[in-house]
Amino acid sequence: MTDSKSKLLDNIDFPGDLRKLNEEKLPMVCAELRDFIIREAASNPGHLGANLGVVDLTVALHYAYNTPFDQLIWDVGHQAYSHKILTGRRKVFSTNRLYNGISGFPKMAESEYDAFGVGHSSTSISAALGIAIASNLKGEINRKVVAVIGDGSMTGGMAFEGLNNAGASSADILVILNDNNMSIDPNVGGISKYFVQMQTSRTYNSLKTRIWKILGDIYGVGPRARKVLQKHQQALKAVVFRESNLFESFGFRYFGPVDGHDVIGLVHIFNDLKVIPGPKVLHVVTKKGKGFTPAENDATKWHAAPGKFDIHTGEVFTTTSDSPESPKYQYVFGKTIIELAEMNDRIVGITPAMPSGCSLNMMMKAFPKRTFDVGIAEPHAVTFAAGLAVGGMIPFVNIYSSFMQRSYDQIIHDVALQKLNVVLCMDRGGLVGADGATHHGIFDIAFMRNIPNIIVSAPMDQIELRNLMFTSQLPNKGPFSIRFPRGKGPIIDWKKEFQEIPIGKGRKISDGSQIVVLSIGHTGNFVVEAAEMLKSDGINIAHYDMRFVTPLDYDILNEVSEKFDHIVTVEDGVIEGGFGSAVMEYFAQIGRNIALTRLGIPHRFVEHGTQEELYRECGFDAEGIFKTIQELNCKSLISNNQIFKNNICN
Repeated sequence: MTDSKSKLLDNIDFPGDLRKLNEEKLPMVCAELRDFIIREAASNPGHLGANLGVVDLTVALHYAYNTPFDQLIWDVGHQAYSHKILTGRRKVFSTNRLYNGISGFPKMAESEYDAFGVGHSSTSISAALGIAIASNLKGEINRKVVAVIGDGSMTGGMAFEGLNNAGASSADILVILNDNNMSIDPNVGGISKYFVQMQTSRTYNSLKTRIWKILGDIYGVGPRARKVLQKHQQALKAVVFRESNLFESFGFRYFGPVDGHDVIGLVHIFNDLKVIPGPKVLHVVTKKGKGFTPAENDATKWHAAPGKFDIHTGEVFTTTSDSPESPKYQYVFGKTIIELAEMNDRIVGITPAMPSGCSLNMMMKAFPKRTFDVGIAEPHAVTFAAGLAVGGMIPFVNIYSSFMQRSYDQIIHDVALQKLNVVLCMDRGGLVGADGATHHGIFDIAFMRNIPNIIVSAPMDQIELRNLMFTSQLPNKGPFSIRFPRGKGPIIDWKKEFQEIPIGKGRKISDGSQIVVLSIGHTGNFVVEAAEMLKSDGINIAHYDMRFVTPLDYDILNEVSEKFDHIVTVEDGVIEGGFGSAVMEYFAQIGRNIALTRLGIPHRFVEHGTQEELYRECGFDAEGIFKTIQELNCKSLISNNQIFKNNICN
């Protein structure tokens, strides 16, 4: 750790300030940046490991390139903290990922230096190609476009689509492969092994060094020497690897591997590469968590800081409580799938690079041959599962809801159309908190319920999650979707004997006489809390946990429409096309007029904050439900031209 009072960084507000420094000062800037990021993450936890790994690379990029005219595209964007600090946001960085603060990801509306908004992986090459070609069409021949993509993101199919298109073009783009052999968990698959082979080949790196030295002795270090080295380098790679370099096969000129922590060396390389036209790849080797020993030693744990921590020891500060705590839905999922796998040897688990995040790492230890991390490749994960189902297995595919969006066609074409028993477990359903708009899983209810043949469900608590998982693997269930939120459930004693849940059947939580509330998923717990608050006002509400969006429990809908004048629906998803819309459509279909208020996510992108802050903003936390029902009770006589009323956050 450097002295807490930075000297150089305090005078760098924008990259122009950075470029005024002599290059020998750049290592000190990197040290101060690392110190700054560690101190900020210690009090305001965020993505730490990946950001520490790219400090030197980021400084070199902004020093060598004329940003923002030259444009940097960050893949995923969870490694862009140094970029943000150097581009006008150092003084407000303490608000990173906080409610109404700056985003934890690049965001075009936030800064002209954020050339492309990101949050999902494997998009950078395609975006960079589009920007480069647009610049060329406008005659901006001097503009440079750089895409920074991690080796984990290179496992995504879209990255290869971008490489294929860009390599066939003459676009002047530089793709920087940031190779640290990690995404969140260690990388898997053939591509990862290939990168490891490239960076660890002693023969290749030794011969390359010797050739460079010989050329320097003969010619001196200059343009001619570099051209000769490049010529020999291609032949050398072909000999060592016995086949064409992967990137060169796509039409890119390949350079590297190079040390991603040699900031001055990187500046020189970038200056050299700027004069070489066409598509290029620079292979940069970095260490995730560089400069903070705990993060270097446990990159998975410190991908994002696990809480507030001591900047010297890495000790995570935790609060202790004598009362037992309820577990997270993710933990219950991990434990339950092991139980089911012990009961049914046809069950397999699949995740796209999120084994620790979704707790499928538990099954990996218990059943390593029946658990598959397929890399950041959500479409492949779903179709791979479809193939397993055809082969007689029952795959549980755990994908975060916001990432499931990337496999929508595969859900329709490869699973639903063929009525295959694939269990789609959508983790992080609903508002997820500090990661913000790119990561909220708010669309899945709306887009899943429109697909024929799929059962769409959401548990209100951990026991229902277990029982839905149990039900989904029983005979003749077909495609089955289970969505659950990020974080803790309400039940402490959750490990109960499995019970089959009848498909399309909800349950009554409480009886009442004035207003009825229909909830789906975890939001039912907010309704329970609101109901207790309403009792003090003499308002008794009926409450049903519907469990299923498809098929809906029509018996409950018919019952409540005959008994109540007003129905409130609550969901942690978009209102348009969601659960409340499904209820409304049913009543419209049978010609029954019923006053309906829908609570959920408004028709806009919700930004970042804690889950509690965002629930409150959107009006469906316990307080929001309480106020809505209180208002409806005061206006119990609703005129005929107000049959349908939507209560959404403005």
